[in-house]
Amino acid sequence: MFQLVIRSIMLAAALWTSLTHLSCLKAGDARDTPLVRAVQLSRKSVVNIHTERMSAEDKDSKFFSSKSRKVTGMGTGIVIDERGYIVTNYHVIQDVDVITVTLDGGSSYEGCPVSYDRKHDLAIIRITATEQLTVMNMGTSSDLMLAETVYAVGNAFGYEHTVTAGIVSQLNRDVEVDETQSYENLIQTDASINPGNSGGPLINLNGEVIGINVAIRSGAQRIGFAIPIDDARRTIARLMSVERLNGIPHGLATKDIKSAEEKTLVVEQVTAESAADLCGIKTGDVIRSIRGITVLDGTDLERSLLDLPRGKVVDVVVARDGREQTLQLTVGVGKPTRTPVAAISQQSDVNVADNHRRTAETPEVSGTVISDAEQGVMNRAWELLGLRLENLNEVERIEIVGKAYPGARKPVRYNGGLRVVSVRSGSVASRFVNEGDILLGLDGFETLGPTNISYILRDARISNPAPMKCQILRKGGSPIEGTLMLKNL
Repeated sequence: MFQLVIRSIMLAAALWTSLTHLSCLKAGDARDTPLVRAVQLSRKSVVNIHTERMSAEDKDSKFFSSKSRKVTGMGTGIVIDERGYIVTNYHVIQDVDVITVTLDGGSSYEGCPVSYDRKHDLAIIRITATEQLTVMNMGTSSDLMLAETVYAVGNAFGYEHTVTAGIVSQLNRDVEVDETQSYENLIQTDASINPGNSGGPLINLNGEVIGINVAIRSGAQRIGFAIPIDDARRTIARLMSVERLNGIPHGLATKDIKSAEEKTLVVEQVTAESAADLCGIKTGDVIRSIRGITVLDGTDLERSLLDLPRGKVVDVVVARDGREQTLQLTVGVGKPTRTPVAAISQQSDVNVADNHRRTAETPEVSGTVISDAEQGVMNRAWELLGLRLENLNEVERIEIVGKAYPGARKPVRYNGGLRVVSVRSGSVASRFVNEGDILLGLDGFETLGPTNISYILRDARISNPAPMKCQILRKGGSPIEGTLMLKNL
């Protein structure tokens, strides 16, 4: 009898445990809402941005002191390419000296500005991460509905990855912030947008970005604004132009087609004898993918070709006459562009980041046509120094100028350099310079291009040879200085 009672108690306990567990599962299912799933889907693609800049008074001073004042800022960014390209608002990184990017897992990296569009308040920055980043799923703003549920993720007041939810309050809002900045066609939302949310995503219940948070109504409650993602992606495509950043045109003019039913990129024009023309791409083709990257719009086109070396062959899948076919595009083949990259930047609101603007002494990016005179200067560097030099592309230059290196009195920044392609054995440079180094300076002058080299190696200088200071940047390290003895020429 006693054993029977014990057995009954054990059975009852087991039944109670099972019922409790079942109840918890049901409760868990109820909590696992579309909003929760959307947040989990998107959070790895949101980054937190912290910035620092010296106060205006300190920047005007000749020397920074230990009492120099730092002004801190914050914002948010969205991963748009797994290699570390991130979009944010331009006002988040405007005039800052240091950009720190923190990922969802907590790891932090130094951010480097790539390009920006002041008018549309968007900018691209890049980090060199030890891990491949997760690209945010891109939605469309073409089919947004009033009162549709949305949520924002951002670095609100420095509280990283803050999630707020709300609805689409209104569409097509025009907002004037001040005399210098206004926005058109914004999404209005009552999801809480706070300082630090700028540059972060406004996301739908499918976990897709439908806007980039940009502004709030001061003094109001829950009135925030976001740039529609379709508008933003057209600007981002220009910001990531491979012709502007790498100096390598593809020859395609395209059009984004976005609706609730489709997101496609249609070829509107192909430049004769360009890489795209030689590849076999035709007007009317729909580009499906490039080197395995799904292409939904112009941003995907540009990022799929960005930073690829000349001569690289990639698969391009296009839809034509209802059938898909695979073509092979060779990067950098065909006639080079006849429009200087500097001029291209002036044809739109897009610019490379501050301190990266070209001057008369700044060379065109690698791949553009150089004059016979400039080639003669480069040959002179080989003859006198034993260095075969070539221009950096825009991405390489930006990686250099975006960093501050330790200096004797204050951080030191460089405006670019020249890549050392080869070093002649037994030359004066062979004692100090290696192939693959970046030549930052020579004889107290920057070495940004042929004009600088021509001045440094002028006849008057060579006729009175003397030790020449040389600054180089070795991959993975900091700038180092050595001496070239011109008297040994």
